Amino acid sequence: MIPRVRIAHLPTPVEALPRLSAVLGGPRLLVKRDDQTGVAFGGNKTRKLEYVIAEAQANGAKTLVTMGGIQSNHCRQTAALARRFGFDCILVLNGQEPEMPSGNLLVDHLFGAEIVWTKRPERNQTFERTFEQAWEAGRRPYKIPLGASNATGALGYVEAMDELVNQGVEADWIIVPSSSCGTLSGMLLGAKLKGFKGKILAVSIDVPVDEMRETTAAMASEASTRFGEKITFRPEEVLVNADYLGAGYAVMGESEKEAIELFAQAEGMLLGPVYTGRAAGGMIDLIRKKFFKPDETVLFWHTGGTPELFADPYAAQLLGKRPLGPAAGQETRK
Repeated sequence: MIPRVRIAHLPTPVEALPRLSAVLGGPRLLVKRDDQTGVAFGGNKTRKLEYVIAEAQANGAKTLVTMGGIQSNHCRQTAALARRFGFDCILVLNGQEPEMPSGNLLVDHLFGAEIVWTKRPERNQTFERTFEQAWEAGRRPYKIPLGASNATGALGYVEAMDELVNQGVEADWIIVPSSSCGTLSGMLLGAKLKGFKGKILAVSIDVPVDEMRETTAAMASEASTRFGEKITFRPEEVLVNADYLGAGYAVMGESEKEAIELFAQAEGMLLGPVYTGRAAGGMIDLIRKKFFKPDETVLFWHTGGTPELFADPYAAQLLGKRPLGPAAGQETRK
């Protein structure tokens, strides 16, 4: 049995979006509510961290060390679960420390995470140095990659696809935001193992198509060894659309803003401005371009991120108070 701590509120519901579908003129729309996984405002990283934290426990770790952008949803959920399971937590965040934290950064502080600030080009180096310093200090650190995206973290989305199939959901397409590829690789493997017949289309947040395909195929192949004989995935099996990268990572443009407003006003549902807003904006554009057939069912996988809405600059942008741009301190790549 693969080690796992069970903390997420599962199964997350699948809901119809009839009003949004009507506004857009079809097709039939569903949403998988992984924004409701239950830990610190929820999100997709909780599923992945169930496996990653179990691995950390098995290795006798005492401190979780990870990295991300200033409004990282992954870092928020890692900080929460660190407290839940008795770990210290160090977050290496790229960006400029704001005078007053808001959004996810505020939550990181509430969980007592130690924050190391760095610049985006230096983040990996700072991450490694921070880990080594924690090791030398006897803090028994455990290194969690960006987004908890590795073969271990991907197992959370193998399980998620099993959950979806067991819910009896049939969809022609799944639309999911992707960047570090852990969620996507787990879904790809889970679809093959669990017999899901629909297509999974990743809307890239900041990664070129070829890079995302290669990373996802390699990660899914590695994760498959946990279930027995290795399954080798080819990059061309991974469906990716990178037409909606906008002005860069964490820069909310008109597409994201419109998607957030449409979901809110048609369905009373909140999206985040970085991941789900961008992926939903891409899905909306594809619907308008008649990419999907009228009789098809499209499931949008809501990976969370709503606390980003409460970061001061995003809130101001949504209210039309200032020109569009990156969140305070946020560099234009995660």
